[in-house]
Amino acid sequence: MKKNFVLLLAGIVILSGVAISIAAQSGAGKPVPRLANGKPDFTGVWDHPRVGDIAKDANGRCAGETNGCKNTGAGDLPFTSLGKAENEKKDKWDYGAHCMPWGYVRSYGTPYPNAYVHHPDRLVVVWEQDNAYHMIPTDGRPLPKDPEPSWRGTSVGHWEGDTLVIETVGFNGRTWLDTAEHPHSDQLRVVERMTRPDYDHINYEVTMEDPKFYSKPMKNMRTFVLMKPGQELYEYSCAENNRCEGGTCTPSDVQK
Repeated sequence: MKKNFVLLLAGIVILSGVAISIAAQSGAGKPVPRLANGKPDFTGVWDHPRVGDIAKDANGRCAGETNGCKNTGAGDLPFTSLGKAENEKKDKWDYGAHCMPWGYVRSYGTPYPNAYVHHPDRLVVVWEQDNAYHMIPTDGRPLPKDPEPSWRGTSVGHWEGDTLVIETVGFNGRTWLDTAEHPHSDQLRVVERMTRPDYDHINYEVTMEDPKFYSKPMKNMRTFVLMKPGQELYEYSCAENNRCEGGTCTPSDVQK
């Protein structure tokens, strides 16, 4: 009995040491960083769940191999008749495979991390995918009434307590919501809600509304994980007019 107790005590000490070591490697116990205006600072390199299909859940390893990412999917997508016809089109042309911009929603589901650079007046999103960036003013300006259509839309943000709310409109309708090729129209409106409950995590909620293609809004709930110190975004190079989709070239792909 005494020997078993000693072994049990030793095991507890070892496990406690492991827990302390893990805590020391993470931000456990660190306060959430704050901007000069007192709001949470999202600056950092963040790993996110790989969301290839917004309808489905995804849990476990993040896109960049960090542990602890999560996505709660939207479930069955509520297509309108027009959206259903668009979704069922055969031989869809993957603009992303030809190095054109992945679009706003799809960029957050890629196999690569993203980063934020935060300032009291704006949030800058930097995606490793395509080395793309997106500026989000948070200085109180409203969304423009008639924004120029673009691949990633036009965004503005505002605070509701410690939650950053980002609204994005003005899409050109040429991208997908995910790699599962779920379409959206130029009527897409995206609302994101971001909180930082502790040093190591961001709670991210994205609501997608597109009355032309979907009969009601769709939502994903995700957990982002702060990457380890020293881990940075890699360079990503892709040249538009890439002729070999999927990396497989045939003689007809060779430019004459």
